[in-house]
Amino acid sequence: MSSNPNASRSTLQATLHEYDLARSYSESLIEGLSDEQCAWRPNEQSSGLGWHLGHQAAVNHYMVRNLTAAEPSFNQSFDALFDSATTEPQRGDLPPMEQVLAFRAEVAKSTKSIIQRIASGDVSAPAQLSIIADGLLRAVINHEYQHNTWVLEVRNEIGEKLDPPKPSSNVVDVEGYWVLSNNLTG
Repeated sequence: MSSNPNASRSTLQATLHEYDLARSYSESLIEGLSDEQCAWRPNEQSSGLGWHLGHQAAVNHYMVRNLTAAEPSFNQSFDALFDSATTEPQRGDLPPMEQVLAFRAEVAKSTKSIIQRIASGDVSAPAQLSIIADGLLRAVINHEYQHNTWVLEVRNEIGEKLDPPKPSSNVVDVEGYWVLSNNLTG
């Protein structure tokens, strides 16, 4: 990332756009499914589709709040439920998808607000924090896509095969997982 503040802002805006695409893609993978289908687990050592969506948001919030902003938890019970350090059999039941999607929306709103504040330079050490924010947001996006691969595998197991197109021309395949390209275009 350039030390030019305008270039840094432009890069963060482009990465933020990719964040929106990744989140929308994730949520499209459960469209038309019931709460029961989203909670279904292939076995005790697996996670349901809805867990992956909640986990994506939880990790997003952990990373953003720990690296850029000292925000409190949005939902402490979700922190434990969606933490991959909590073993699958110990996670308990998923809440209705409406609550999971509301949690995702709340985390996204906070993330976007923080990234916008960094992009506008309304933080101390704005150039340095812009570099951190870009790397952080890329990690969040790549984590989102990583779990989407597993969501698609579970969808196939429940007989709901999907083969959606890539959500962005800036996504590349690396070892069977989509990741955000280092060089964002258009």
